[in-house]
Amino acid sequence: MYSTYPSFVLGFHGCDKALAEKIFAGEERLQPSENEYDWLGNGVYFWEQNPRRALEYAQHLKKHPHKGKGKIEEPAVIGAVIDLGYCFNLVDSESLLILRKGYELLVATQEKSGFPIPENKPIGEERDLLLRPLDCAVNEAVHEFRKETGMPEYDTVRGAFWEGPELYPNAGFKEKNHIQICVRNLNCIKGYFRPLDPVDGYPVG
Repeated sequence: MYSTYPSFVLGFHGCDKALAEKIFAGEERLQPSENEYDWLGNGVYFWEQNPRRALEYAQHLKKHPHKGKGKIEEPAVIGAVIDLGYCFNLVDSESLLILRKGYELLVATQEKSGFPIPENKPIGEERDLLLRPLDCAVNEAVHEFRKETGMPEYDTVRGAFWEGPELYPNAGFKEKNHIQICVRNLNCIKGYFRPLDPVDGYPVG
């Protein structure tokens, strides 16, 4: 009943400037990510209301090109107007119960087939679980079940994440807390725009 969102949100996607310019010119569209470690499953990823974090991520990928598929020469940010539509909102209690059921379904399927359960893992000495094969597989199990049973399919997935070191001693907040949006139905991206505000002196668009 409450999974359809009546308003738009702004999302920001970090990428190479050459790609950003093609998007702004209408020559290309952002394509879904299908990595097995994506946090929210398959789709186009955006940082909700957070151009700074999108730019930081693009800068990170420039320094560590092995962590991304596309090479980044000059970090940039694409803004997008997103209609969340029928949203699998993982800050909502009902959606979290559905996600837990997705885990139970995944476990049963893997055990029946004899395959191991995927595991979320950190990268190197990182404390955060930056590689999320388990979470990705659980999300995809939910979507596959809905598709196979004829239930309405989700247009988007939205999740909140606590990431990075403590913001201050004994804090309940971390430096990289953020909300991420994964767009599965590309029709929910109503338009792209060039962000106007500079981030740390760098024109994000």
